[in-house]
Amino acid sequence: MSLLQLHAVVSGYQPDQPVIRGVDLELDAGDFCGLIGPNGCGKSTLLRTVTGVLAAAEGRVELAGRDVAGMTAKERARAVAVVPQTEGAGFAFSVRETVAMGRHPHLRWYQTLGAEDQRVIDAALEQTGTADLAKRNIGELSGGERQRVIIARALAQQPQILLLDEPTNHLDINHQVEVFDLLHELNQERGIAILCVTHDLNFAAEYCAGLLLMQEGRMQMRGRPSDVLTAEIIRAVYGIDVDIDAPGGGRGVRISPVSRKSRQARDEGA
Repeated sequence: MSLLQLHAVVSGYQPDQPVIRGVDLELDAGDFCGLIGPNGCGKSTLLRTVTGVLAAAEGRVELAGRDVAGMTAKERARAVAVVPQTEGAGFAFSVRETVAMGRHPHLRWYQTLGAEDQRVIDAALEQTGTADLAKRNIGELSGGERQRVIIARALAQQPQILLLDEPTNHLDINHQVEVFDLLHELNQERGIAILCVTHDLNFAAEYCAGLLLMQEGRMQMRGRPSDVLTAEIIRAVYGIDVDIDAPGGGRGVRISPVSRKSRQARDEGA
């Protein structure tokens, strides 16, 4: 049974203005899928619909065979954890206190953290390399450190699925690689299913085993990076010419946009 299934889902923010239309999707245990597509195509709306934050107007969203619409918020949070694009420092919580918030879905009303909760928190801090930051105020951290802490909080939920909405959008290249390396490790070693929205097609090609391509609210294609990220498909969806280098013929494709200046120089040299 798939961990996540979407059946002909229609969703949006206004009853008569759907953002995603007729979307079908499956995510199995151990999958690492990148969700790509131009701005405004419905990627973030799809994530909000999966988590139940946004109700589907039509169709059905299932988590491990259960309809999301019939699940409580805590039940959904035990199955799916979300890492947003950015998250402000908020109040003066320590890193450990922030990660501990991920245990809330597993606690009853007024229940305090027990020994097992503390063990899970310790493990999440270790897995994300943030244990040495545990006593620091989260507001004092760099963007890369803070994003690892937010991933640790998500891991503390002990989810089966991790959803990420452009998790490296505001990070420098070093921290971008750091975050994707961490996601790859979590996927390979813990078997967490990952669905990651990203605009960086090169990271998508490097780390994701499969890609889902959205355009104008619809799922246009699913396949290996080398099948989805072709010059013809990118030109049709993004409206830009690119050079594709696929030395291994598999996941390691490299994509370089062709600027007007470069195109003009090529034409003049032809």
